[in-house]
Amino acid sequence: MDTITTVLPLCRLTDIPDGGATAVDVLLAGGEQSLILLRDGGQVRGYRNVCPHAGRRLDYAPGKFLFKDDTLICAVHGASFQRQAGVCVAGPCRGDSLRAVALRIEGDEVWLA
Repeated sequence: MDTITTVLPLCRLTDIPDGGATAVDVLLAGGEQSLILLRDGGQVRGYRNVCPHAGRRLDYAPGKFLFKDDTLICAVHGASFQRQAGVCVAGPCRGDSLRAVALRIEGDEVWLA
């Protein structure tokens, strides 16, 4: 997992649709990155917004993602990732995983852990 301490929250929990996702830009150890924040109720998972297949962003427009059932789908090549684990279950990078980013929730704010 990639982490770095920040002095500001990434967003508010309510900024992420329940059952959906949003993207935020953040400065990590490797430089500025786009992160996917996936919300399920009071839980949020974070991944780098990079498909392991071709290194492209997963969103079809900034912060807009495709979902089918419980999978996140890469808008470029159709790779499908489990929301819970970030593992590619179908498409050109089957078996690869999204790079997780540790998060924590404080009140209604989402922070890097």
